[in-house]
Amino acid sequence: MTIVSLIVVLLLEQVRPLTGRGATDAWLAHLAQFFEGHFNDGQERHGTIAWLLAVLPATLACAAVYFLLMAVTPLLAFLWNVAILCLTLGFRQFSHYYTDIHLALRMGETARARALLGEWRGRNADGLNATEIARLAMEEALVASHRHVFAVVVWFVLLPGPAGALMYRLAYFLHRQWGQRQDAEFGAFGRFARRAFEIIDWLPVRVTATAFAIVGDFEDAVYCWRTQAARWPDRAAGILLASGAGALGVRLGMPVVESGEVTERPELGLGEEADADFMQSGIGLVWRTLVLCLLLLTLLGIASWAG
Repeated sequence: MTIVSLIVVLLLEQVRPLTGRGATDAWLAHLAQFFEGHFNDGQERHGTIAWLLAVLPATLACAAVYFLLMAVTPLLAFLWNVAILCLTLGFRQFSHYYTDIHLALRMGETARARALLGEWRGRNADGLNATEIARLAMEEALVASHRHVFAVVVWFVLLPGPAGALMYRLAYFLHRQWGQRQDAEFGAFGRFARRAFEIIDWLPVRVTATAFAIVGDFEDAVYCWRTQAARWPDRAAGILLASGAGALGVRLGMPVVESGEVTERPELGLGEEADADFMQSGIGLVWRTLVLCLLLLTLLGIASWAG
């Protein structure tokens, strides 16, 4: 049922873009604001309580509904899996930006590619040249493919029903809303959200990075992972980017000019400069990784059935 649910959702998304995610994000934003408004006094322990109340009941309820529907008929449990996955998993949450940027660079429309990248990243992209745009777009896509697809799949497999997928999506959303805030007014309220997400994401990050290495240049991917990942400010993103860059044979990271100022960043990967051709290779790496995941899940399902 796991592999069938994933394939159905991925096919549905390719045939017709799934709707409802915007409303889901709005609902999650209201949920985060509710707990923040009632619990945030700048203390970490109250952030811990708020996170637990926001994530655990929803996760347990999702699993309970799955077991209840399974007791009635497996078909209803399957539909529940599909419904939750439609809201938590998907390429469309990032691929349209990547595709449009890639097309703009192919057509020589650097200004349009720059505007699309700025909208995607939520920061000013003025001053970036075509190589820097391609490099940053590839970085965003590699990390986004993990956050929106592969990590969701890992937790979907690990926990019963779609509970793991829902837990990961809630934890990631609260990490963005609370864990990444550093302003003094917010205090230490988001510290637990950041630590909890780091723990939840620890295994999926390494699974994704390993898969990148397997479907790409394995030796270079592992070398870059071991020697370069620790230099990146965000260790999880560093692992994904170093492995992905090594697997593709492209150089990512490196300083870029943003809003007239040079942003210093360590170099990741080996080989040539990023360009539109490497962007095509990047999306190919993501699709090969997805095929590998589905193949492994299929083999595990067959082995379990045969056993």
